[in-house]
Amino acid sequence: MALGCKYGSHRVIEPPGVLPQPAARLNNDMSQIYDNEILLNVTALNIDSASFTQLEEATGGDLVKLEAEILNIVSQRGKMQNPVTGSGGMFIGAVAAVGSALARRGLSVGDRIASLVSLSLTPLKINKILCIRPEIDRVEIDGQAILFESGIYAKLPADMDEGLALAALDVAGAPAQAAKLVKPGQSVLILGAGGKSGMLVAYEAMKRVGPTGRVVGNVYLPEDGMILKSLNLCHKVVVEDATKPLLLLHKVLVANSGHDYDVVFNCVNVPNTEMATILPCRQEGVVYFFSMATHFGKAALGAEGVGKDITMIVGNGFTKDHAEITLWELRENKELRKLFEEKYA
Repeated sequence: MALGCKYGSHRVIEPPGVLPQPAARLNNDMSQIYDNEILLNVTALNIDSASFTQLEEATGGDLVKLEAEILNIVSQRGKMQNPVTGSGGMFIGAVAAVGSALARRGLSVGDRIASLVSLSLTPLKINKILCIRPEIDRVEIDGQAILFESGIYAKLPADMDEGLALAALDVAGAPAQAAKLVKPGQSVLILGAGGKSGMLVAYEAMKRVGPTGRVVGNVYLPEDGMILKSLNLCHKVVVEDATKPLLLLHKVLVANSGHDYDVVFNCVNVPNTEMATILPCRQEGVVYFFSMATHFGKAALGAEGVGKDITMIVGNGFTKDHAEITLWELRENKELRKLFEEKYA
């Protein structure tokens, strides 16, 4: 078959002229692939946490309704993109076919891989949903997906269970950004520190700040705070609702001896936490919004409204070597790996 656009625009049905992520509908016909596409047999989807939370709330936690909603989204859009949050997730699967133009990529039929691009831009066909595991935002399926020439992926490591690798790679962008952004001696605040991305960010931040820095984790549930303390993932834990910015601001400043923070990470999975992230950050500090529940208009206008001159970074799920950095964290920290195996694999 002919070459398609390396970014996948040839799969866009509507509206014409856009790329796959903002498109309303993709062509998910898997009967033939373009010469620069990879066809995969998909076994599991990790739905983005903000998306899964919204879908659960919309369906009242009813798994039958949730399954129907997921199937409806994929049927209508040709991809798994939550129409409310706009986010997707990622998948694991086995290579079924590699287009002739990508033969030198080193992939063979049968190779197990994890996608490192969002489901919100990935042509997907679900033949059947086999199981929904709401406790870890995972949907086990019989289906197929397409990766474009520009799509990135990771071969699943031989030394890890597939579920463990999927759980970590799903949020790989966050800890890798922590490795880039956090410097020795800095103070770091992590909202949503009890989740997958939050714990990995906390571990990376503790390494980077060194003996003179400080890492504070915010959680909503006290039991999550106990886990953070038991694993020594931060110096202090603040239990507070991140949708209440002034209450949280007071508590996190107390936890940092009254000082603002150099770097603030937002790893929550609910909306309306923009100001709780911005207020504790010092002037000319850095805020990293990993959460796909973030409303970036609220963040921009909110920072302006409180006179904060800060660098705000959109949570790009990709940064150089992010898969390797994240998997290495689990190899390096046996206690954290054990927790991920028990809770998310």
